[in-house]
Amino acid sequence: MKVKEFIRRAHLKPWDGVIILVLILSSFLPILIFGQSQSTPTAAKQAVLRVDGKEIKEFDLIEGQDSYTYRYEDPDGDYNLIEIAGDRIRIKEADCGDQICVRRGWASKNGETIVCLPHKLVIEVRATDGSETDDLIY
Repeated sequence: MKVKEFIRRAHLKPWDGVIILVLILSSFLPILIFGQSQSTPTAAKQAVLRVDGKEIKEFDLIEGQDSYTYRYEDPDGDYNLIEIAGDRIRIKEADCGDQICVRRGWASKNGETIVCLPHKLVIEVRATDGSETDDLIY
């Protein structure tokens, strides 16, 4: 079957093929747009350690930095062992009874928190420049 005969039977006009091709190519446009926005560099982040509402320490979260630990101990002898590895942070060990803060795992995105209620300890990740590039979307 020749192309002209097929077009005549399908009731397609000569420009219909061009329109279909443009529509197919434009369907890939969101991938290009959102792929570019994903590759933009993220803002510098820090984690802020607060105990009973008072800021105790700030940790810079920099991708590629060596991992290290920080031990927070309150006057009663209760402790939390905080691990910082690159651009993420977690509570590695705690002497609280429920261990929810330890099971929480890593936090790395802007706005994420780790909470240890028995010790009144909160770790919050935030962007240092005030931007909101890593916001969580629910």
